[in-house]
Amino acid sequence: MKKNIIKGALASVVVIASLAFTSMAKKIDVKESKITWKGEKVTGSHEGTIDLKSGYLDVEDEKILGGEFVIDMTSLQSTDLEGESKGKLEGHLKSDDFFGVANHPEAKLIITTASKKSGNTYGIVGDLTIKGITNPVTFDMVYNGKSANANLIIDRTKYNVRYGSGSFFDNLGDKTIYDEFKIAVDLKF
Repeated sequence: MKKNIIKGALASVVVIASLAFTSMAKKIDVKESKITWKGEKVTGSHEGTIDLKSGYLDVEDEKILGGEFVIDMTSLQSTDLEGESKGKLEGHLKSDDFFGVANHPEAKLIITTASKKSGNTYGIVGDLTIKGITNPVTFDMVYNGKSANANLIIDRTKYNVRYGSGSFFDNLGDKTIYDEFKIAVDLKF
């Protein structure tokens, strides 16, 4: 009897301890979350939105441990143009010249490391996959338990998105499109 009580108490301690150190996946509210993008060229810029398909942050004691996000590349839209110009830009961005969404309908970010910097700011290291090509990315993320915000700068040429790149083509002049584009992420849980 005494052995059973001790075994039961020990089992309870093990269960409670394992629960205390278990991380929790905080699922992203994809309808309330928002991703905006901005690409620049010599003669101006374009901007728009793209939707999250799914995502979560691994959190333990309200600290980020990791996470994974899937982006719906087919949802890519321009918000600075209207009508035929909007349709042409969106079609071109979805074509093989840029993101090839027919063959690569999703992009993915996997957070591999999250280090608290100060307050609610984390230094994030992750693997970003676009067009089936994965490269490491680093950025800061502000996380408060109910939302998270981050700004990323992505070099498109690392993902074989070279159209109009002055790094690969000569004599583009004012048709040159800069290699880096910006992503602003506003996540809601």
